[in-house]
Amino acid sequence: MKNWNWKKLMVTLFRVAIGWHFFYEGISKLIAGNWTSAGYLAKATGPFAGFYHTLAASEVAMNIIDPLNMAGLILIGLGLFLGVFIRLSAISGVFLLLLYYFAYPPFGGDIFGGAEGSLYIVNKNLIEGLALLVIFFLKEKGFGIYALSWMKSKKKTVEPVIAEDHDSVHSRREALKNLATIPALGIIGFGAFREAREFGVDTLSGATIQIGSADIKDLKGSLPMGKIGDHEISRIVLGGNLIGGWAHSRDLIYVPSLFRAYNTEKKIFETLILAEKAGINSINIGFPTMDTMQKYKKMTGSKIKVIVQVAPEMEKNDFFININKAVDAGMDMIQVQGNWCDWLVRDNRMDVIQKMLEKIRRNNIVAGLGAHTVDSLIMCEEQGIIPDYYMKTMHHDQYWSAHPRENRYPFEVDGKRHLDHNRFHDNCFCPFPEKTTEFVNRTKVPVMGFKVLAAGAITPEDGFNWAFQNGADFICVGMFDFQIVNDVNITIDVLSKLQGRTREWYG
Repeated sequence: MKNWNWKKLMVTLFRVAIGWHFFYEGISKLIAGNWTSAGYLAKATGPFAGFYHTLAASEVAMNIIDPLNMAGLILIGLGLFLGVFIRLSAISGVFLLLLYYFAYPPFGGDIFGGAEGSLYIVNKNLIEGLALLVIFFLKEKGFGIYALSWMKSKKKTVEPVIAEDHDSVHSRREALKNLATIPALGIIGFGAFREAREFGVDTLSGATIQIGSADIKDLKGSLPMGKIGDHEISRIVLGGNLIGGWAHSRDLIYVPSLFRAYNTEKKIFETLILAEKAGINSINIGFPTMDTMQKYKKMTGSKIKVIVQVAPEMEKNDFFININKAVDAGMDMIQVQGNWCDWLVRDNRMDVIQKMLEKIRRNNIVAGLGAHTVDSLIMCEEQGIIPDYYMKTMHHDQYWSAHPRENRYPFEVDGKRHLDHNRFHDNCFCPFPEKTTEFVNRTKVPVMGFKVLAAGAITPEDGFNWAFQNGADFICVGMFDFQIVNDVNITIDVLSKLQGRTREWYG
């Protein structure tokens, strides 16, 4: 075979491979029947995120975009695979890939993580787009239907000869080569059709990956807001335990590792994006999650308000080291961590709490105080230690795994976990609910209730209603991505129908 035939063959393989990728992406989505790019667009990041979010929010736009997306993928794929309208297919493919690229641009982070690898500026959409530009400008297009014009150009006007001339034989051989992609497309296309019918859309195949299962269009309305200091805060705040990998899973020892395996960096970012789209504008995190939140805000331009919990370094006699780090990181609100408040009160070191709150306030930042045991807050109040807001566990105890009231003790939540099921075993986080509601209803600063579902033991409808009814101004709830829309809708319903609350709203 001549050298130019090898070149033609390699160009053909190069073009056909890209064509097949486009064609399969499109046909698999078409076969699925209910595919939509709404979730992908709704969670877009980067400098043009607002454009993609606007498209996702419009039902009219999505009714146009989804068919165009599928048709574009299929037609571009067919053009490249069969070798027809090659330059038009190539430049159209470049345009489509640029739209995918800028929906999730790899500018400074590993938002897709895992299977996609560690990315910065260059990803497979950019590489495939550059490959299509090569095809567009390359004079050699390989074998394909475009070359069948030989039938017109090779017509003879001279007298016929007995033997076929060399050019005629060569042209027919070229025609067979150019037609070879048609049965190839049929064979692998049939296999792909069977696979798609059996397994559904390949959710890992390229830029039109669907992210998450919650539908933002199911929101019932706007989430009510309140204020803590100068900050406008959504009435439901995203909890950081699920994102940070902390799980109160009682004796199910595999659950924390399961949480961490599910909530990869990619999934954390998806969850945050969805929460913001649903109207949740704040998150309360543990100190170790601060770096993740900084990265998220830098990558996406998010304005989500971050409340961070800090602890003193008692062994180093440094009460402010973590406060200083939180201030330098630009955290919006800072609170003394709940378990540390309990320990410091228990050990008669309330002076540390006072100093920490003063330090936070000197930086012109809202200062919060958390607790699991209400006695901690009562004793601080008696000493005149009043924060800008409280964060207190708030749930009732009418659920199966709550241990008997007569066996509950102050400060046990952060203490020993007993094998005796009648004692504390990571199962009850507001051990004295009546005492808690009494304190909450007399305090004059905003209260954020947390552990309102007793770590999954109480339904959201019940837990949210109980917390708001008994005086919480805000609730902090750990949520997986697939729970966010439902939890926001439940919050909207509970607040619109709330009865029996006697405390005025603070914040």
